[in-house]
Amino acid sequence: MRWIILLVFILSALYVHFRGKVRHRFFRQMSDHSTFLAPLNVLMYAFSRVPNTPYLSPSLFPELRLLEAHWEEIRLEALGLLRGGNIKAADTYNDLGFNSFFKSGWKRFYLKWYDEAHPSAAVLCPRTTELLRGLGSVKAAMFAELPPGANLVVHRDPYAGSLRYHLGLATPGDPDCFIDVDGQRYHWRDGEAVVFDETFIHTASNRTAQDRIILFCDVERPMKYRWAQWTNHMVGRFLMSAATSPNDAHDRTGGLNRVFKYIYQIRIVGKRLKAWNRSVYYLVKWSLFASIFALIFIH
Repeated sequence: MRWIILLVFILSALYVHFRGKVRHRFFRQMSDHSTFLAPLNVLMYAFSRVPNTPYLSPSLFPELRLLEAHWEEIRLEALGLLRGGNIKAADTYNDLGFNSFFKSGWKRFYLKWYDEAHPSAAVLCPRTTELLRGLGSVKAAMFAELPPGANLVVHRDPYAGSLRYHLGLATPGDPDCFIDVDGQRYHWRDGEAVVFDETFIHTASNRTAQDRIILFCDVERPMKYRWAQWTNHMVGRFLMSAATSPNDAHDRTGGLNRVFKYIYQIRIVGKRLKAWNRSVYYLVKWSLFASIFALIFIH
C-alpha cells in the first residue's frame, strides 16, 4: 500500500512539474511546497468545473461583477489606507504565505482570509468588507501594493483549490507594470478584472514610476461534483485558514503563522550555511529530505 501511495505521489508531482510551459528547475520543484500538495492539487484539476488554463475569463464568475461595479468606492478606501500607512509589510515573522515578497517592496492590507473580515478591515474599510460579505465564493481578500521598482520572485502558489482575482484600482495602465502567468503577460488597468490560476508559475514587476494598487482575492475553484466542492471547501477552511496573518494586534493570527517565527530561525541558519558553503548546504538539505522519505516509505 505504501508503494501505491508513493507511486501516486510521484506521478502527481511530475504532472505538477510539467503542467504549463514555464517550469522550475527540477531540483527546485522537488522541494517546492506545490510538490508536497501535488496529489490534492491533481484532484482539484481533475474535477475542476472551469478550464485548467493560465488565465480564465472573468465572465465565468458573474458574482464578481459586483466588485467591478463598485470599484471606485473600493479604490477610495484603498487609497485612504495607503495614505495612512496601513498597506504595509508584516511587522514580524507572522505572514508565512507572503514573507518572501516583502524584501522586494510588496505590501498588503488583509480584508479577510478564509474567515470573516479582519476586525481592522471592518473598521477601516466598511464598504469593501460589506461588498465582500455578500460573495461566498471569495475566501480571501486584500489590498496589494506593488511600488515602482518592485519585482515578485518567480513562484507558484501551493494549493489549487482557489483561483486568483485581481481588480485594478490605482494602476499605471502600462505594459511595464505587469503580471506574467506561464509566460503570458497582462498589465493591470483601473476598473478592470483579471482571473488566473496561481498554481501556474508566475511573477510580477513594476518597471514604471507609478505605484500599483489592486484588490486581490482568492476565489474558491468551482468543482464538477458536490463531494469535490465539499472537499475543496473543507481543505480551504482548515488548511488555508491556518495561514491567517493580522494587520494589527486585534486581528487573528492562524496557527501556522503563530509558529512561523520559530520555523524561520531554521531558515536563517540555512541561509548562513548556504552563504558559507553551498555544497554543504545542499548536502544537508537533500539528506534531510532523504531521511524523511525513508521514515515514511521504507521504515
